[in-house]
Amino acid sequence: MSLLKLRRRPEPAVQMSERERRLVWRLAALLLDYPGEQTLAMLDELAGAISELPDAVRPGMEAFLLHLRTTGPILLAQQYVETFDMRRRASLHLTFYAYGDTRKRGMALLRFKHAYRQAGVELGDEELPDHLAVLLEFAATVDPVGGERLLGEHVPVLELLRLSLSDNGSPYAGILAAVTATLPPVTTADRRRIAELAAQGPPEEEVGLEPFAMDPLSFTGSESRR
Repeated sequence: MSLLKLRRRPEPAVQMSERERRLVWRLAALLLDYPGEQTLAMLDELAGAISELPDAVRPGMEAFLLHLRTTGPILLAQQYVETFDMRRRASLHLTFYAYGDTRKRGMALLRFKHAYRQAGVELGDEELPDHLAVLLEFAATVDPVGGERLLGEHVPVLELLRLSLSDNGSPYAGILAAVTATLPPVTTADRRRIAELAAQGPPEEEVGLEPFAMDPLSFTGSESRR
């Protein structure tokens, strides 16, 4: 009898096909990006894709799409900045929660950067690789295994972000709920980590990201995330 056992991937919180999971990631990547003209021009196409999602995740995304349809572009842009750029507890940069803008965050960013590079992806110098929309696009369109691994490692951060958005009545909470539904349920250890992150908040020591900036293998190319 073999002594080797295959390690099974934890089941996601909501049962769905691999195609459906990747569709959630792709849609969430688009909807969590800055609501510019290109995104707003795709609303009918996005609605068609959302209609193919499982019942457990579709309503939150449909509600957000309605929000995009019924809110002016200037107000949408203002809401996006106020939600994700002005509040330290609602950042879309996943490593910010644990490290703030400290040197340790630079090393954490390199993990993302190297994962993208291994899959042949290049990012612009101004684009930090831990932005959730970047990671979701990577998982959906380039490397679902590597992307899912990075998403799974940040389940506590994703859940904390979902809770923060929900507590503030943000329509973006439905998008985060759909993303977390594609990943394993929150564990007891995750809940402890969430409590720690919530209590401590991101470190405020402003020392720059030197280890990240000094990475000798540079990325070039794509448009930066806002």
